[in-house]
Amino acid sequence: SVNYRLRDWLISRQRYWGTPIPIIYCEVCGTVPVPEDQLPVLLPDEVRFKPTGESPLRYVPEFYEVACPSCGRPAHRETDTMDTFVDSSWYFLRYADPKDEAAAWSAEHVARWLPVDMYIGGPEHAVLHLLYARFVVKAMRDLGHLKLNEPFTRLYHQGMMLGPDGQKMSKSRGNVIAPDDVVSRYGADAVRCYLMFMGPFDQGGPWNTQGIEGVARFLNRVWALAHDAAQAQSGTAAEVARGKEVERLRHRTVERVTNDLTGMRLNTALAALMELLNGLNKARDEEPAVLRDPRFTDALDTLLLLLAPLAPHVTEELWQQRQGQGDAFVSIHTHAWPGFDPALITEATIRIAVQVNGKIRDELELPAGVTEADVKEEVLARAKVQAAMAGKPLKKFIYVPGKLASVVV
Repeated sequence: SVNYRLRDWLISRQRYWGTPIPIIYCEVCGTVPVPEDQLPVLLPDEVRFKPTGESPLRYVPEFYEVACPSCGRPAHRETDTMDTFVDSSWYFLRYADPKDEAAAWSAEHVARWLPVDMYIGGPEHAVLHLLYARFVVKAMRDLGHLKLNEPFTRLYHQGMMLGPDGQKMSKSRGNVIAPDDVVSRYGADAVRCYLMFMGPFDQGGPWNTQGIEGVARFLNRVWALAHDAAQAQSGTAAEVARGKEVERLRHRTVERVTNDLTGMRLNTALAALMELLNGLNKARDEEPAVLRDPRFTDALDTLLLLLAPLAPHVTEELWQQRQGQGDAFVSIHTHAWPGFDPALITEATIRIAVQVNGKIRDELELPAGVTEADVKEEVLARAKVQAAMAGKPLKKFIYVPGKLASVVV
């Protein structure tokens, strides 16, 4: 057997904010449920809070004093309200059908939307809210109101945002970062992306102002490149040498970002997009005509599409500017997710930096899969390397596959 340690739950709270408990007390009839045609019981708008330890609803006569639904004699309402965990134990069912005036939900809508594919919350939810929610769903199932067995398919715990001092944000510590102030300075997208980029999503970490400035610069560079490309692409399209490199980079990035988002690795997804932006800027700087290459245009559009879930506002704005706002315009957020060709992900060639005694002296472009012996032979035959060796004998040769060849004399 499995013991979930689910115990009796005292749901009443002596608070104004909360769902009123629909009970009336009569001296003759005793405890009387509020009739269904008088539901819901609504909270009064005006209350006075007194330091009595009682609910302020006790001192609102028009709410507290009522007639008994059974005998009509003077009676009074229950003034306790329900624990908010009662609401959180079934709110997701109402989300599936929020405008239904006849019932809490319809079977059709619940079948379409539930169970929840991914529930993101803190670890403190696992013991209380999620356990209560599972209990309520199973009770509703047993009563015939649901066909669900479990409300949530997968649970993922996000990390905790800490203050700049590495401590949990707290007013008493004075380390709370006000989100409105940061959003007004950097923009909502920069704040969103920084929270995703600061580390693994399930670990969190301390707030760092320099970090968010770096993310803001990245978004500004995306904006600048999109506008540079818009001006250049008014000319005649032409395929140039750098276009092939850009095309391969685009396909590799789509694969990386797709896998990272699926695995909730938001920080590495953003890192891949930053690498794509750097590659596009490098191609533009080395061969400006690449801005008119259709492969560059595709890569820039792909950058915006992949970035859209992370930075929804700036990407939608740039997408409208690039696509036009006519009747045929389709929001970036309803556009198809880009695909990739596995054949274009594998590099045909690799670039290898060459050092002599720790200083970069040359760069090689060799076929992918080249052996260390072939790299060594090619490196030692290079004129720049021979000049740097100055006739001195080779002491050591170090090769980092696909990245670096180091000659020590």
